Amino acid sequence: MADPTSNTVSKTFALGGDLTINRMGYGAMRITGDGIWGPPQDHDESIRVLRRAVELGVNFIDTADSYGPHVSEELIAEALHPYADGLIIGTKGGLLRTGPNQWPIDASPKRLEEALHGSLRRLKQERIDLYQLHRIDPKVPAEETFRWLQEQQQKGLVRHIGLSEVSVDDIKKAQEFFPVVSVQNMYSVDNRKWEDELNFCQEHNIAFIPWYPLAGGNQDALNKLTGIGQRLGASPQQVALAWLLHRAPNILLIPGTSKVKHLEENVKAADIQLTAEDLAALDKLG
Repeated sequence: MADPTSNTVSKTFALGGDLTINRMGYGAMRITGDGIWGPPQDHDESIRVLRRAVELGVNFIDTADSYGPHVSEELIAEALHPYADGLIIGTKGGLLRTGPNQWPIDASPKRLEEALHGSLRRLKQERIDLYQLHRIDPKVPAEETFRWLQEQQQKGLVRHIGLSEVSVDDIKKAQEFFPVVSVQNMYSVDNRKWEDELNFCQEHNIAFIPWYPLAGGNQDALNKLTGIGQRLGASPQQVALAWLLHRAPNILLIPGTSKVKHLEENVKAADIQLTAEDLAALDKLG
């Protein structure tokens, strides 16, 4: 749970010990079409969102070859290349796209080889600072996938490696092959399924990146977030993001949006200070 004795929140995290990341990042999944498929309805607004994110101090952008597919990575390069010093783009591989909202898993070394080199090409980079395995493939021995990732790091194509939707045991197994610097699991104020994994990551200085970080349809959670937000002059969504920043210092946020206005609202959540009473009330939702 969040520390009830303090509402001081660190604004940065040292990813892998050598990359200073502002904890309020941006997730670039939503700058694609419906079903995360094809180009966005408003191309120019997507470009503005990416550029505005950097203007607002975001220096971590999360994407994947499967977003579009390829569209998100292409837009990032169009909007931001050549990249500003200190801008970290994390991408992922391990999912195929067969249509809107369809995400079959393929984390075989052959497929990941195609995905990684495609990401390097689209992002116009010689090395990916953070390459995350989108899913462990039940059809492929995990050791094969982990060994392939290890080899890419040894080749210098990948700086740091992370995992997504994994258990503590998965993390420990992967650590036999490479340092795991990030874990991206679903987590929010009202969804604490991966609480043990968050705690493990905090204990071992591994970044925890919650996807779907906003309360999802839980009316009790929405009521509490709304009440706190009304007192602070903030939206329920901003309070939910602020709670995550208070929850643990290793949490990195990547809320996604395709609108500049919404982006600016998300970023402002980093400045919200929750009281001990706020934190206690929200902690009970888990």
